[in-house]
Amino acid sequence: MVTGRPQLHLGAALDGAGRHPAAWRVSSADPAALFTSAHYLAHARLAESALLDFVTLDDSLAIQPGDEGVVRGRLDPLLTFAAIAPLTRSIGLMPTVTTTHTEPFHVSTAVATLDYASRGRAGVLAVPSVTEAETRHFGRRPAPGEAAAQAENAEVTDVIARLWDSWEDGAIIRDEATGRFIDRAKLHYVDFAGRFFAVKGPSITPRPPQGHPVIAVYGDSPHAVPAEVVLTEAADPAAIRRVADRAPGAKVFATVSVLLADTEREALARKEELDELHGEAVRPDGLEYTGDPAGLAEALPAWAEAAGVDGFLVRPAVLPEDLRRFAEDVVPRLRRAGAFRDAYPAATLRENLGLPVAVNQYAGASR
Repeated sequence: MVTGRPQLHLGAALDGAGRHPAAWRVSSADPAALFTSAHYLAHARLAESALLDFVTLDDSLAIQPGDEGVVRGRLDPLLTFAAIAPLTRSIGLMPTVTTTHTEPFHVSTAVATLDYASRGRAGVLAVPSVTEAETRHFGRRPAPGEAAAQAENAEVTDVIARLWDSWEDGAIIRDEATGRFIDRAKLHYVDFAGRFFAVKGPSITPRPPQGHPVIAVYGDSPHAVPAEVVLTEAADPAAIRRVADRAPGAKVFATVSVLLADTEREALARKEELDELHGEAVRPDGLEYTGDPAGLAEALPAWAEAAGVDGFLVRPAVLPEDLRRFAEDVVPRLRRAGAFRDAYPAATLRENLGLPVAVNQYAGASR
């Protein structure tokens, strides 16, 4: 058993039929199922059976790029995870929310509602929108530059946390004798006025079960905002470590695309088949592993140590095949090596990630 190393945290991406653009052509999943909540529920349960920390679902305000040979069209991640939340028990649910053309008030209430639906297992991956294709869907302003988009992303994450705190934990009292449902002294205006938004508050949704659902961002941009969870799509340990060094105190996850088979030769043959179906070789963002489960179980702890990260967001090349291989063949090897847990330690995503209790910034303040 490996000793002296902290156990890994692991998430899984549930995007469409898998990370490879040709995945839908070889997946055992019916392509029509990609537009049903049952598809994502089945994969969330598979990740939950392996005790993974959370699952993610990608999003954009523009349709996926490409021609008729790739999956185009998507469900709203936040609504999809709200639909499956009552049917899962322990896995964290972290939908992507694009922040550039949306209102933080709407984001805060929607994510708080997901936290209630999941009984404290919600997160949100806050991602800015910088393309003209996304901007054209709204027509209100030009596409922002990278620095401005990240600054707005920072403002959104600040405002949604303030709105979550605008109700104190004991605000709902349900006092039948006096007819008081809430204690108004425990509701607070946030009175936020920033560069992009002016928000009065309070929220229309009581403070979520976790206090703050877990906020995650991608940290690769030099303008990236601070958050409790930071993802990186850097492709080598030195670059990943630079992201980790810029995010002290955060849980840092490197992304890794995985394609698995019984042997490395068979895995490479699978990749060749997928690339041929797509018409060109695919090089995914982030780390990439093509090989057998034993090799990946050895590689992940070594990468974590070399890059200084807390864990990995696994992106299966094909769903459900590569997620099942990871859950059934890689995770048990990690567990036997002492690199992954054998039970969920707590009931909430925040606790399972080892994040501190979210302190309410308005508690005790006057309205």
